[in-house]
Amino acid sequence: MTGLGRLERYVMGRMAAAVGAALAVISAVILLVSFVNLSREIAVRADVSLLQLLWLTLLQAPATILLLLPFVFLFGAMGAYVGLNRRSELVAMRAAGVSAWRFILPSAGAAFLTGVLAVTALNPLAAAASAEFERAQAALMENYLTDAPEDVWLRQGDERTQMVIHARDRDIVDGTVRLQGVSLFMYQKNQDGIPEFRRRLEAAEARLLPGFWRLTDVREAGAGESSVQSDSLSIRSTLDAESAMERFAAPESVAFWRLPTAIRLTEQAGFSARGYRLQFHQLLATPVLFAGMTILAAAFSLRLVRLGGLAGLAGAGVGLGFVVFFFNEFSGALAGADIVPLFAAAWAPPMVALLSGVALLCYTEDG
Repeated sequence: MTGLGRLERYVMGRMAAAVGAALAVISAVILLVSFVNLSREIAVRADVSLLQLLWLTLLQAPATILLLLPFVFLFGAMGAYVGLNRRSELVAMRAAGVSAWRFILPSAGAAFLTGVLAVTALNPLAAAASAEFERAQAALMENYLTDAPEDVWLRQGDERTQMVIHARDRDIVDGTVRLQGVSLFMYQKNQDGIPEFRRRLEAAEARLLPGFWRLTDVREAGAGESSVQSDSLSIRSTLDAESAMERFAAPESVAFWRLPTAIRLTEQAGFSARGYRLQFHQLLATPVLFAGMTILAAAFSLRLVRLGGLAGLAGAGVGLGFVVFFFNEFSGALAGADIVPLFAAAWAPPMVALLSGVALLCYTEDG
């Protein structure tokens, strides 16, 4: 900020205060809603203390707060610029010959840098908090869940071999993935790249250790061969505990820095990594979305108070912000269904917000 003038620093200070207030309000609402939902879902079925509920709420909330951060910048920027407008400070700046671009672009740049921080630092923290929430919730509900366990399917592979893993149940203890009632189907690719079945293994339990699966009480049979019994067996694995746990989670729950690895391992295993690629592009586009929301909010807040209609214009800006948000979600759904390209689905909504704000500012400021 050493290269910024006093005017820019003043506007950015007002902007930071308004964004902080919007973040506090939205975070409080999210925490309250999360606490009520957890009270209904968990407290009525398990013996949970108030402190445990508060801890679960704090673990669950960061992912939702990150999802709604574009609205934080939209509401915060709009509140800051409308406040400056109502106090005639914007009128004085513009009467002194100061262009709106001079105090809007630094704020948009700060929003962009905040988006970079949110993707590179806050997103991994939120993903870790979500994973801890799942573990803590499962531990609290362990003796109260009566539903039958769902089957687990995993797949791993490399250029030559493929392995499909089926288990009746799974748990994660101290970061170690443990599967019960395991069936492993081994395939090897022929010269045409087509997987051919080689052998099948049945095991009472499989533990994922660094670099391999440790199987116990194993029965192995190759194609057209009789089965062989063994007490234990080790099978090489391309998965680690974190990537294996990510197979049980939605792409949104995978940390930004883990997404390239998740994409590579998923494609090596023969699955489509479309969901992970979409999430990766959406995270890369997040800083542009934050900057676009800031410019959009400013563009709808510069109308002179004496001309009237400022409240209606600000309301239209909020409405357009909601349209951009739902457009972003809708584009993601279309990309997930392979209807539109991933790159377009991820980058179109932020660019629409950014270009809409710039166009409106050009019309308002430069005619």
